[in-house]
Amino acid sequence: MNEFLKIIRWKNLLIVIITMVLVRWVLLASLAAEMLVMNVAGDMVPVTLQMPWYDFLVLIFATVCLTAGGYVINDYFDIKTDIINRGTVIVGTVIPRRRAMMMHNIFNIIGVTAGFYVSWRVGYFWLGTLFLLVSGLLWFYSASYKRQFLIGNILVAVLTALVPFMVVFFEFPAMYEYYSSNSVEHPDYKLFFFWTGGFALFAFLTTLAREIIKDIEDYEGDLEYGRNTLPVVAGIRSSKLIVTALVISIIATLYVVWILFVSDITTLVYVSATITIPLILVVYMVITGKGKKQFHAASSVMKFIMLMGLLYILVVKLILTAGLF
Repeated sequence: MNEFLKIIRWKNLLIVIITMVLVRWVLLASLAAEMLVMNVAGDMVPVTLQMPWYDFLVLIFATVCLTAGGYVINDYFDIKTDIINRGTVIVGTVIPRRRAMMMHNIFNIIGVTAGFYVSWRVGYFWLGTLFLLVSGLLWFYSASYKRQFLIGNILVAVLTALVPFMVVFFEFPAMYEYYSSNSVEHPDYKLFFFWTGGFALFAFLTTLAREIIKDIEDYEGDLEYGRNTLPVVAGIRSSKLIVTALVISIIATLYVVWILFVSDITTLVYVSATITIPLILVVYMVITGKGKKQFHAASSVMKFIMLMGLLYILVVKLILTAGLF
């Protein structure tokens, strides 16, 4: 059981679950609570989310299954490089390759089926093709894309950014159908997409930076087996500069967004203490790093930063409730 939990990266799956729960039941619910619409009787009523909770749980389940399947197939194709980069592997030793492939297929069949089901429930069956597409992309990422220059890094960053958007994609149809029939006006749906898009952009940029750091860490194994990762193609020094540029762009984006759209002191203090300062630390660790341990530590700090960015959703709820905007 311990090996099974390791191969599906249960901690990462937990983050996926927490992300989707926070986006829907904290972020979107808090934004909805600040809105009023006129119903057909002429009364102003508060906006509420309309997707049934049990359908939302199916959405989470489908997303988690596809993610777990992606981790399994990634380990399946990475046996040789992981022996060099990690010194140990699970697939091919503790878990036979055939069983790992079976696990991958089961996770994907269940995930895609659940995805089509929840898509049918919200009235847009074709949305299920999104789960089919993600399943295919995860396969090709492990089999091919991660060996190609930057393609694998960008794909992982895009799929990570897609997780919070999945909540909006499936909540929107339910809300639109309900308020089309029960009110004379619609809520400001753009607000939901705007806020979720901010978190998705942060997830994309931080994931891209972290993936490049991980490639620097795995330079030896990737070089040995001819993978065209950024450090192998452009060199470690150039890769460090690119990570630094990405981190600077993240910090700049955070403060531009704060100045233009938020401007409350709570956000300024939170972002500076839990995101900006750790990002500066990451730059220092990457620039001065010379071995696997240093780059692995920088990658771990990036993971902490991503978690802090996610937990900012709780700060959003606080400042909305307190009227600090």
